[in-house]
Amino acid sequence: MTANPTTAPAALLVDGYDAALFDLDGVVYLGPIAVPHAAVGINALRRRGVRMGFVTNNAARPPAAVAEHLVELGISCTDSDVVTSAQAAARLLVDRFGSGAKVLMIGGAGVVEALQEAGLVGVRSADDNPAAVIQGWGKDLAWEHLNEAAIAIQRGAYWVATNTDTTRPTDRGIVPGNGAAVTAVRTAVDVDPEVAGKPYRPLMEETVHRLGARHPIFVGDRLDTDIAGAVTVGMDSLFVLSGAHGAAELLAAGDDCRPTHIGLHLGALLNPPREVSWLVNRVTCNTMAAVAAHGQIRLERKPADAEEAVDALWAVTQLVWQARDRRCLIDPSPAVELLTALP
Repeated sequence: MTANPTTAPAALLVDGYDAALFDLDGVVYLGPIAVPHAAVGINALRRRGVRMGFVTNNAARPPAAVAEHLVELGISCTDSDVVTSAQAAARLLVDRFGSGAKVLMIGGAGVVEALQEAGLVGVRSADDNPAAVIQGWGKDLAWEHLNEAAIAIQRGAYWVATNTDTTRPTDRGIVPGNGAAVTAVRTAVDVDPEVAGKPYRPLMEETVHRLGARHPIFVGDRLDTDIAGAVTVGMDSLFVLSGAHGAAELLAAGDDCRPTHIGLHLGALLNPPREVSWLVNRVTCNTMAAVAAHGQIRLERKPADAEEAVDALWAVTQLVWQARDRRCLIDPSPAVELLTALP
């Protein structure tokens, strides 16, 4: 009797990359709580030997505090796995002014520690004649701090913002981010800051350098920072629907912030890549198909569950992007109305 041939298991999405980089807010956690499936997914990736980096635009906490929080959530992590926008900003300032330069600090403990590690001297007043201002988010941020930043910049201090995210996702909802405070300072000065965090290059390049990665994938929940940052440095990306942005933002994405893959959550790295095929004005993603006709996009059937809804959304997205790139008007609402299984 001849044994049946063994079927090789399907390759997982992560198998195509030598490292996985994760945004934190909205991907791994929402404030004090873990995103569903995040801990299980990350620990499963660890067991597979995947190199990982946790990359955050949030400059409020130092890497050790971030790592401690991740461990509390059941996620295996060390300080060296975490890279913050404050660290990238401090690197920019050292490169520009050298060790020992005075820098006006706006933000939390993450900013303070990043400056110390870089050999910079942190000050709190514009009257200390700082060479530069570093502005990051902090829970105790006050108008007085923004006033000092504006005065120092008006006097000629170089201005670096850790990031310009306008909002932050939390377990209670979306709240203003560091970008809102940066905008407040900008109303009082006549220059724009250099930005270290996503979507700009410094933070992404710093993380890749630390990991020694050659072909990483970035996992994020925001198209304008996470995914745009990956596009900026030529990196593949996975957009997850567990945080700030959803289907509406994905469909509206320009070519500077379009992800390579999408998933409900970061556990999508441990699934096979979605299979997409085109036939004239019909796109199939796994078992879901979307058709463009008469200026509208329709699904051939309603998704049965959340994963099929993501398949359908990805098929619809391809048609919408193609139409936009061709400067054609198309209405995806008949299809989107059927995506009720999406979060």
